Formats: sequence, structure tokens, C-alpha cells
Amino acid sequence: MDQYATTTGNLAARMALHAYGTNPQGWFAWLGERLPLAGDVLEVGAGTGELWRRVGRPETGLRLTLTDFSPAMCDRLREVPGARVQRCDATHLPYADATFDAVIANHMLYHLDDPDAALAEFARVLRPGGRIAVAVNGRDHLAELDALGPVIGRPDLAVGFHENDVTAETTPARVAAHFTDVTVERYPDDLAVPAPKPVLAYVASVIGPLTTAQESAARDVVQARVETDGAFRVRKHTVLISAVRDSR
Repeated sequence: MDQYATTTGNLAARMALHAYGTNPQGWFAWLGERLPLAGDVLEVGAGTGELWRRVGRPETGLRLTLTDFSPAMCDRLREVPGARVQRCDATHLPYADATFDAVIANHMLYHLDDPDAALAEFARVLRPGGRIAVAVNGRDHLAELDALGPVIGRPDLAVGFHENDVTAETTPARVAAHFTDVTVERYPDDLAVPAPKPVLAYVASVIGPLTTAQESAARDVVQARVETDGAFRVRKHTVLISAVRDSR
């Protein structure tokens, strides 16, 4: 999470690439249709708050709390109208038991040292019958970007990086250890990027500024694919896991 602590730039570069999704319904719109948006709602690891700039919020009946570990992200979150913002660790939420009707964790569990502790905290602060929504990626997510690693002499490149083993394949079982009625739905989308620049910016957001040689090598590969296929195509594998806190 250190790469997000003092700047929002890395996250912005990564989000920008997803503007080239092939699904006409963007991620935030798709997600918003599936979120529990009533009562006391907590988003943990809310980043820049982009979800709440893209999703229509009910005019009444929604009391929104946003948290993030990064001071830079919290500064952005304070721009979200009507939201209460708290800087905190996802594994030590500063809220009483049974405070919220819903908890949202949008692409954040894989940044944590102890994701199971975070899920236990989500269950603790949820009211009985409350809902959780967790978005994570599969192991093959953005595999074509990972494949650029050997091209630029960075075989360790993992753009769909995980600081733990939280993936679309493993997370449903993790959620089921704390919640009931677990469901999994995959977001249908891939990327078709028409030029190298957004790809290079994404890779640099992961490993830092590219050398001239690295940038040239990656640009050549991406441009060749664009000329052959009409776009640099990248597979996505993102799922939304929903569940309920036991009402007992």
C-alpha cells in the first residue's frame, strides 16, 4: 500500500487504462446496480472516492462513511459530498459492533497483509442481516500486461499484483468463513487499447518510471499488436462477491 500513501497518481494511471473496456457499461455503473445503497454504508479502502462520483446515490436513506489507510486518499475522499471520512486500518476499524447495514470493499483486499482479519472486522461492524460486497481479480487478470515484463527485462512485473493470495479463485471461501449466502458474479469486460501510451503509463505506475530502452521495447510490442489486431487487447477477470452477515 506504500505506493498509494502519498499520491493518487498511480491509482489514476491504472483507472485510466480501464476506460478502454469493451463493455459499454463501465465497471462503476455495473457495480452500482449491485450494491446495497441504503442505511448506514461503509466503504473500506475507498481510494479516491471515484465510485461515489460515478454511482447515483439515493437522495434519502443513505449515510455514507468512507475510510482509507492513505492520507492522500483521505484528502480526496473529503471531496465526496455528505460523506464521513476516517483514516484507519482495514483490520482495526474504529467503529462499534453492528454499526453498518452494508460494507463495500472494492479492489482493496489484495493490498492487505491480513485479509482474513479485515473480513472479520467487516462482519463485526455489520448489523445482523447486513450485506457485504467485495470486488477482486482473478489470477489471469491483465495477463497480457504481465507478459510485457520479460520484454523490458522485468520478469517480476505483475500488474495484477497481489500482496497476498486474495483472488477471484480463493476469496469466496474466505468470505464464507465469516458470512452466509455467498454469491459470485463476473463482470464481463476486456480492454482494447488503441495506442501504446496508456499501456506504458500503467506499467510505469507499477514499477516506476521506465528507462528509455524499456519504454522503447514495450512500445514496439504494443504498437505491433495494435497494427495487427486493431488494438492491444487485454483480458480482464473481475468478480463481485456478495454475502450476508448471519442474522443470529
